[in-house]
Formats: sequence, structure tokens, C-alpha cells
Amino acid sequence: HPSSQLVAAARSHGGHSTLKTVQGEELTVELKDGKVWVVDAKGGKSAVTTADVMQSNGVVHVIDSVLMPK
Repeated sequence: HPSSQLVAAARSHGGHSTLKTVQGEELTVELKDGKVWVVDAKGGKSAVTTADVMQSNGVVHVIDSVLMPK
């Protein structure tokens, strides 16, 4: 999803929104301290540093750390 959709969904749900990865894992998008954060199922957090890198198969958001599946 483009960052505009992620931010809009989080804003409409009190600052948090969830989405599923290709593997079915749940990620939370959180708006905090003027940044967009992605939180994995273990509670690991990564800030989005570069949003909306368009690729032929979708959109990529660069984050500042590694997120892990359950």
C-alpha cells in the first residue's frame, strides 16, 4: 500500500492500523513522534525512512531495522 493509505488507515483507527504480510504475519502501522512505525508480531519496531519506492510488483517502504516473524 502507498504510505498515504497506511497513514490514513492508522489515523482513522486512533493512530494504529494492522496489515498482513505475504506470509500471513500481522504487522501494525503506528503513527508516533511524527514518524510512521512498523511493529512486528514480537513487538519489534522499525521507522519508515523512505516511503513509496515504486517497483514493478508493488510499492516498497525502507525501514531502519530488521523485523522478524513469529
